[in-house]
Amino acid sequence: MRALLLTLALIVTLGTAAPAASAAPSKAEADGEVANVTPPAVVGTARYGRTLVADPGEWDPEDVALTYRWLRDGKPIGRAREAGYSVRTADLGHRLSVAVTATHPDGAEAGRVTATSEPTAKVGRGTQVNRRQPKVRGVARFSRTVTATRGRWRVEPDRVRYRWLRDGEPINGATSRRYRFVPRDVGHRVRVQVTSYVEGYRRARATSAVTARVRHRVDVRRKVTYSVITRGTITASVKKFARLSQQTFDDPRGWRGKGVEFSRVAKGGSFSLVLAEASTVPSFSSQCSSTYSCRVGRYVIINQTRWQQATPSWNDAGKSLRGYRHMVVNHETGHWLGKGHASCPGAGRLAPVMMQQSKGTQGCRLNPWPTAGE
Repeated sequence: MRALLLTLALIVTLGTAAPAASAAPSKAEADGEVANVTPPAVVGTARYGRTLVADPGEWDPEDVALTYRWLRDGKPIGRAREAGYSVRTADLGHRLSVAVTATHPDGAEAGRVTATSEPTAKVGRGTQVNRRQPKVRGVARFSRTVTATRGRWRVEPDRVRYRWLRDGEPINGATSRRYRFVPRDVGHRVRVQVTSYVEGYRRARATSAVTARVRHRVDVRRKVTYSVITRGTITASVKKFARLSQQTFDDPRGWRGKGVEFSRVAKGGSFSLVLAEASTVPSFSSQCSSTYSCRVGRYVIINQTRWQQATPSWNDAGKSLRGYRHMVVNHETGHWLGKGHASCPGAGRLAPVMMQQSKGTQGCRLNPWPTAGE
């Protein structure tokens, strides 16, 4: 019986217990004021093209109304009153911060407080990203023209600049979208480098894949061999004569450009390239003179005096000795290839290499290389 009475007393006591007291308001809330507990902060990277976000910080009371104002070097930025801010070109080189104003829930003027974040680092330029590298479109052959694409970029370029490279080195003057292969390109690899410029961003570069090795205008159609010999007293360097003559044979502008490949051998060969003392040239044929070079049968004869001095008319025109050497080797070898003399196709036009340019050009321009029609 006593146990029952104790149980009933406990139930009555629990049932009549006073309710728990609610949390006491903070002093600021009780006084109708606002206090900044943790200052605001700018979240994100201060770089053009990025969006920054304002962290409002912590406030007492917690249910304050918040407004934002973005600052550049401490001065308000027009219309920048959202929690997010997209960095502008005007911000480059400046520091950004955000001012957060908290208003007490009851709207009292006294319950309004502004706190400002620490400034960011100076705003930097954005970073461009190449999404697809440039390409070189066209055939890699001497005299052909190829075209570069600009590639694809995350931000569309305002403008681009092209730079063509040969074996990784810049080609002098080659800065347009199109590029025409020149003799020096043959046997080498060419690519294009594109530089992209966008307002507010650092410039960026992207480079195409290399082309296949640039080939001659046409593939080899005929292979010939030759040997180098001398006649008479030779004062010029035979080694240099042989080297420069081979360069002429290999040049894409010469007979190699017509499909003829020349290979030097120690003896014999398809023909003999002769460096001859001027007085010995007529000994090959009565049709040859000691003044000029000549071709007789298997002999392609280069007059030593002309090799060393060119001709007065060539020199008077301001042409180079190297150009004359190209011309005389091409001309006399052309005879061996079966080509006769040519005439000027019209005043002001290039002289055919098979024209006797040492004796006059009939109004044509001096030219050391076979023309398209030869």
